Amino acid sequence: MRQATPADLPAIVAIYNSTIASRMVTADLEPVPVEQKRAWFESHTAGRPILVHEEAGAVLAWVSFEPFKTRAAYDATAEISIYLAPEARGRGLGCRLLEEAMQIARERGLNCLLAFIFSHNEPSLALFKRCGFTSWGELPAIAVMDGQRYGLSILGRHLT
Repeated sequence: MRQATPADLPAIVAIYNSTIASRMVTADLEPVPVEQKRAWFESHTAGRPILVHEEAGAVLAWVSFEPFKTRAAYDATAEISIYLAPEARGRGLGCRLLEEAMQIARERGLNCLLAFIFSHNEPSLALFKRCGFTSWGELPAIAVMDGQRYGLSILGRHLT
């Protein structure tokens, strides 16, 4: 994995948009344009980066770290997200990237990671649990998509 550059943003957005129709990964209901994600991309710092995984020159996955809260006591905690291109799913890549991302998080001074995953997204829940995350709570029926209500599971892992 490497630090994402502005040139990676179209691939990052394409991977993100590839997950919307499934209603399993993101609460966005329609594909987003690259320009809509530019401010989000630029808000990331060395301590809270976006990382990409490339194969044969193509970005196949990305990981982002977001501040959990802006108050100082939470500075060593971040929300982690991981997105894989359709052709990269089901190959074991997710766990390898998540393990590598946790090491990078440690190196950047993070000691706790949180993941917010739709409660019906069993593949993502299983991925994070395989990588040592445990259930820290659930927000029941807080998302409405296509007239259905969905819960949001909170998983966490202490890195130190």
